Amino acid sequence: SSGMQKCLERACCWSPVDEANVPWCFFSKNHGYNFMENVCFAVDIEARLTRMDAPSLFGADIKELIFYAEMQTENRLRFKITDANQARFEVPHEHVQAPSSPPTGPLKYRLELIQKPFGLKVWRTSPEKLLFDTTIGPLVFADQYLQLSAKLPSHNIYGLGEHVHQTFRHDTNWKTWPIFTRDAFPNGGTHNLYGHYPYFTCLEDESGQSFGVFLMNSNAMEVTIQPAPAITYRTIGGVLDFYILVGDTPEAVVDEFTQLIGRPFIPPYWSLGFQLSRWDYGSLDEVKKVVERNRQIGIPYDVQYTDIDYMEDKKIFTYDMEKFKELPQFADYMHEKGQKYIVILDPAVSTGKRLNGPYEALERGHAAKVWVTEPDGNTPLIGEVWPGETVFPDYTNQACVDWWVDEISRFHKEVKHDALWIDMNEVANFVQGSSKGCAENKVNYPPFTPRILDNLLYSKTLCMDAKHKWGNHYDVHSLYGYSMVLATEKASREVFKTNRSMVFTRSSFPGVGKYAGHWLGDNAANWNDIKWAIPGMLEFNLFGVPYIGADICGFFDDSPEELCRRWMQVGAFYPFSRNHNAQGYKDQDPASYGADSLLVKTSKHYLNIRYTLLPYLYTLFYKAHVNGETVLRPMMHEFYSDSETWGVHSQFLWGAHLLITPVLDPGVENVEAYIPDAIWYDFEKERITDRKEKVNLNLPADKLGLHLRGGAILPAQRPDITTTYSRRHPMRLIIALDDNNAASGELFWDDGESRGILEELDVLTMHVTHNGYTDPNNLKFENITVMGVTGAPVSVLVSDGTTTNALTASQVNYNSTRKLELGKDYTVNWQDKYRNSRHFDCHPEAGSDQAKCEARGCIWKVRERRCSISEDCGISCYLVETASGITVDIERNTAFPSQRSQSRDISKLRVEITYLSGKSLRWKIFDPSNARYEVPIPLDLPAMPETEENNRLYTVQIKNKPFGIQVIRKDTEEIIWDSAVPGFTFSDQLLEISTLLPSNYVYGFGETEHPSYNHDLSYHKYGLFAKDQPPGYKLNSYGLHPFYMGLEKSKNAHGVLLLNSNAMDVTFLPTPALTYRTIGGILDFYMVMGPTPEAVVQQYTEVMIGRPVLPAYWSLGFQLCRYGYSNDAEIADLYRDMKAAKIPYDVQYADIDYMERQIDFKLDKVNFKGLPALVDDMRAEGMRFIFILDPAIAANETKGSYPAFDTGIEKDVFIKWPPELSNDIVWGKVWPDYPNITVDNSLDWDTQVEVSLFRAFVAFPDFFKNSTAEWWTQQIKDFYNNVIKFDGLWIDMNEPASFVHGTVGEKCLGDAALENPPYMPPLESMYRGLNHKTLCMNSEQILADGTRVKHYDVHNLYGWSHTKPTYDALLSATGKRGVVITRSTYPSSGRWAGHWLGDNYSAWDQLLKSIIGMMELIIWWFSKDKLCYCLYLTGADICGFFNHAQYEMCLRWMQLGAFYPFSRNHNSINMPRQDPVAWGPEFAAISRDVLNIRYTLLPYLYTLMYEAHAHGNTVVRPLLHEFVTDENTWSIDRQFLWGPALLVTAALDPVRTQKQLLYVHGAVVGVRGQFMNMDTPLSKINLHVRGGHVLPWQKPENNTHYSSVGQSQQTEPLTNYSDTVSEVMLQWMLYIYI
Repeated sequence: SSGMQKCLERACCWSPVDEANVPWCFFSKNHGYNFMENVCFAVDIEARLTRMDAPSLFGADIKELIFYAEMQTENRLRFKITDANQARFEVPHEHVQAPSSPPTGPLKYRLELIQKPFGLKVWRTSPEKLLFDTTIGPLVFADQYLQLSAKLPSHNIYGLGEHVHQTFRHDTNWKTWPIFTRDAFPNGGTHNLYGHYPYFTCLEDESGQSFGVFLMNSNAMEVTIQPAPAITYRTIGGVLDFYILVGDTPEAVVDEFTQLIGRPFIPPYWSLGFQLSRWDYGSLDEVKKVVERNRQIGIPYDVQYTDIDYMEDKKIFTYDMEKFKELPQFADYMHEKGQKYIVILDPAVSTGKRLNGPYEALERGHAAKVWVTEPDGNTPLIGEVWPGETVFPDYTNQACVDWWVDEISRFHKEVKHDALWIDMNEVANFVQGSSKGCAENKVNYPPFTPRILDNLLYSKTLCMDAKHKWGNHYDVHSLYGYSMVLATEKASREVFKTNRSMVFTRSSFPGVGKYAGHWLGDNAANWNDIKWAIPGMLEFNLFGVPYIGADICGFFDDSPEELCRRWMQVGAFYPFSRNHNAQGYKDQDPASYGADSLLVKTSKHYLNIRYTLLPYLYTLFYKAHVNGETVLRPMMHEFYSDSETWGVHSQFLWGAHLLITPVLDPGVENVEAYIPDAIWYDFEKERITDRKEKVNLNLPADKLGLHLRGGAILPAQRPDITTTYSRRHPMRLIIALDDNNAASGELFWDDGESRGILEELDVLTMHVTHNGYTDPNNLKFENITVMGVTGAPVSVLVSDGTTTNALTASQVNYNSTRKLELGKDYTVNWQDKYRNSRHFDCHPEAGSDQAKCEARGCIWKVRERRCSISEDCGISCYLVETASGITVDIERNTAFPSQRSQSRDISKLRVEITYLSGKSLRWKIFDPSNARYEVPIPLDLPAMPETEENNRLYTVQIKNKPFGIQVIRKDTEEIIWDSAVPGFTFSDQLLEISTLLPSNYVYGFGETEHPSYNHDLSYHKYGLFAKDQPPGYKLNSYGLHPFYMGLEKSKNAHGVLLLNSNAMDVTFLPTPALTYRTIGGILDFYMVMGPTPEAVVQQYTEVMIGRPVLPAYWSLGFQLCRYGYSNDAEIADLYRDMKAAKIPYDVQYADIDYMERQIDFKLDKVNFKGLPALVDDMRAEGMRFIFILDPAIAANETKGSYPAFDTGIEKDVFIKWPPELSNDIVWGKVWPDYPNITVDNSLDWDTQVEVSLFRAFVAFPDFFKNSTAEWWTQQIKDFYNNVIKFDGLWIDMNEPASFVHGTVGEKCLGDAALENPPYMPPLESMYRGLNHKTLCMNSEQILADGTRVKHYDVHNLYGWSHTKPTYDALLSATGKRGVVITRSTYPSSGRWAGHWLGDNYSAWDQLLKSIIGMMELIIWWFSKDKLCYCLYLTGADICGFFNHAQYEMCLRWMQLGAFYPFSRNHNSINMPRQDPVAWGPEFAAISRDVLNIRYTLLPYLYTLMYEAHAHGNTVVRPLLHEFVTDENTWSIDRQFLWGPALLVTAALDPVRTQKQLLYVHGAVVGVRGQFMNMDTPLSKINLHVRGGHVLPWQKPENNTHYSSVGQSQQTEPLTNYSDTVSEVMLQWMLYIYI
């Protein structure tokens, strides 16, 4: 065929398919561009591209391009591709520009460039996700054809315009949308309409994370959306100038986009009123008739328009002196009743004369040369519009702007008006191109024409070779309306001065919303158009044009009463609410349907609601102006985690809180609506019980659906017939309570028309933040309505800070003697009976409903759709108190329903409270009749309890109904533990207990990644269960640490440990409160009383888990590792380069790549044959070596060839099934491969593990058994003596991790309830069961005393049990104090080993998270990075384990990491090197300097380690530990201390030279207790020494072996912060850092 022939001529591929729209001809791999040189990655990237040798598509291909990328902000990436040698047209945008300074925070994206052929990938950094991938197709860049395709992460694509999109979410099945401004009817086709918007938003998934893509290009284009999902851009000019905007929510992306293009304007208050218009009233008398009849029916109504029929022969800047002779007085006529008047202006200017003389506006335009011209640049281009032959103003010409401003000023003096409506500015022309036609050239007839209407660029507009100041019409056509808006806004400012008028326009481009609104054009009176208006308005809110609406009742055609009635209902909630129709059709203003009509009745009703809520709507526009928020909001912006909302386009929200559900079909009174997951109140009736489901709403002829979301405080006002009058009425508050009986809101209030922002009011506390406006009407709040109070409250208090008034009703109505004045501060509080119970959930699992709730004897709260725990938990108590404690027997009332039928309730329990010491106590809740599993870890408890009451810092009280324990600090009388709240549960597989907390400051719990050191108590739940899971938000990782430290309002501190090793979760509540849920064992709590944070840690290690081991001095040196060394030569070269660079360096690691087939104790004798000799050589020069060992032992080796497995079988050391199930080992798969195979790494991971059987079976040692410890020691000794020497051991994968789920074959034997318990904590892959990526929970382990236990109970202790045998084996093999590093941990692991933060990511946010992690570990009491025996030898993998590191980030991380107690740079296989010498001389020099500082201070650090070992002091220390009386320090996690004396403030965000916010408590800088900015150039880190301390130091060397030979020194003691630092300290501190 000819199509096939043409395809092959282009060197493309031909593949016919039967599916519609699918292209048959597609690119081969030999199209595109390559990089001409290597690319330097930095904040800005510039590179040249050269075209690959391939046939041309449309000719004039550009051979050499320039690629430019700029990381403009933390959330915004720009990349531009253009001709390397010739300037091309670029959009001269009024607002878009590069930021004045580079980003100051961590980037949320990463740019990856592919060089051959050129492509780019934009990644989200956390979690790692590919957002925009252009490698799906080649780049094409010709003079008049530019094409770029990108694969997207989801089908949730919204935006692109302007078109009629019949759904809000795009259909991705090969839909092509042309973009090129056009005067066309919005009748449902795919053709181009009035605006030009090459912008879309993509919702990635249920997390809400989203991104936007904006192509800044104004040429004609088309965009194809493909099912990959992917998008293809084809434009015929300009450049490819892309902006990628990354947000955590869809709403955040709108914020980013409007920051880029300009925030929306705040419309004048009156413009939010209802408006009337039509084309061709015929005369001013008819206009007044319409005004009067609508006034008479009392309909709220603010604005009247006149269309072009008011003009003399449709000439702009004129009026018809016969039919509209009194038009100059018409504005006054409207103003008398508090109404406004708006006139229309078109751009086209008639070339004819006026009836009674010259057309002066035309003549002045001629004189100023303001017109768009023919290609000669002089002759005005002639076209035809409404007045006949016309010329067209060139608004890109400053002379034209001046002329336009002057003409509008002149006309306003003649005909007063209040705002301007500009139309026909696409630009529209009724002849093709010009009265002369258009020349045949490549501009008017380009080689490729996008699929625009008529397939002709100049159809209904100007010739493409017409001239503007900005360039050819070919390039600026779609900017015509934009440039007209800029000019009209200047005129508006000139005419209306300080009054805020408005402009609204038909044609638009991104950025128009900064100055103007828009309507959806010339629709028609039909049921399709009422539907399609909603997606259109939602899209323009994405585009930054929230002042948006559609012509109510339709522009063309007669509007039937039913259609117009339903349209008036929904139109009452359009941001721009205007009824407008066309020439020759029946009147459709409300009054025209009859004063007593149902249409008038329902229109008045909903317009009154609109006017009631105008303060809320006005506040939404303020928030759009300040924060870039949407006004008319898609449901999915608020409920993005619910996929049902992603495609909703027949409902919409006002802001976050008002849901509008209109009737959009004829003859319908029942509408299927989606009710999102929240409490909703019917605005006119009562609350509704439905949520997160589709419902049928009964909406009779006079109703639409209107629902208020719980959690809102909406400002309101008594309505009136105009905003002029309604603004004089008292204000109201409508409060709708949410699930937690809370609500919040805001009010922005000013005079409604002055330019500038005057006042903002926070309605939750009614707190005025900008009290610069005093309302002339002395407005007051007259009424407060509270939705959601189920009964009369105990008390209602209203306070203005001076007096407090008590009231007693759930609806609070204030009489005239007690009104709340606008502009004053108030707090409204009420208290109900169930203050505590509302916070404690009786059905924390998914799928809660009334039947399930009541089956548990709990209370189903209908309006909240939640299950709440009854105050009466049915427990009775019998108490005995002695001098050493309290014993309580508690019994469950069996008449009270069982909470969980699948988990047997234990009805009789014992509570034993023991006064361990004066500063510590224990309470244990257990079954006295049947022994249950208890954690088999010995604690260092006092030998005798504290029996003397006066010696104890606490008292304990037992409460009943509900049962609970209270611990009270004596000296302050603060209750620091209070479990006397509903919800206590003790069943076989669910134990739940909650406590109120004394403050909002809680630290600890793990192992999970936390975004801040102090926990956010806003209903966050964390699952705790050891798992091979890289750190991520709310993902349970390697260890289990159910310990927290809490601060009290008195500034005291305490700590609490739950000694339980089963899977569990903890939930934080804003009460403040905390809920524990665990699925086995007992409740065994320990508390230490502090009272300082440092004392809490000291007591925790002394009284409970034991003090950390003192690490070897060399382990404090700098260390290097990577997974992926190819051979021993790589390590040797690295060591040589590090020595040559003189970078201090003590320890080298080898990961599993040194092993033969990843098998423990077997050396790869091909690639690492020379490693033993290399290790000996390095150790002879003072270096140390550490090797990794995993617990899993390969099981498929030839018998006799692998002693570790053979002797393990002989000694019965491996985990097996219980004898009653099987005598077999519980097999898994991890790293070891089968012998004699070659792994195909091109296969996916699951195939490598299971299908192709590359991975061998493995057995897991049971380290609880004494025989296993002996076996393990022997293997390590043999490895040391017979294979290779080492100084420390690194034990990994000991959660334990398995690459199959449960066992090989993934069929676990035994009780299924252990694999999938009745209650499952919120763990990663929780729906896969507890055995996901680990062993079956029914596996059996045997404790040292012979007790048989289930892996279900001891899973979280596997790493703990692995640690001491490894430590003992290391001592036995080497005879020296070495180092053990373990990945999986439990409290007291720090006695024998250290830990690291795990397999982190190379991203800026990880720097801060590493500090948080280190500070948390000080209260878990063991080390969190790979080289530590103790809690204090902590750190993170410097520069990140996964992903490519960036130069600046890695350098900043090296500076920070130099002050990790454990300082190691480590990354993963297939990643580029990131050791200090890999980056070049500058990086190496800066790294050397900062590590020299570390090595100088190692004597001080070692002393801190000793104090930790001997006294329990912290090493890395949060500021709050030293300055707890300063509450500012309670939330500081970007800085930390070494002990009490060295303050470390690293740069944690990108930017080469930055001002850094620093909190100091006195220093040579001369300030204390405040934040300050400190210079932090790329080569610096801020360090400060605290006065009053002596710091020992030592001359640094290449490693600690040589530095320890030198003589230690010390700083002179400093007695005051302001004292001069001694000269000897300045010698090293000021050298680089201060």
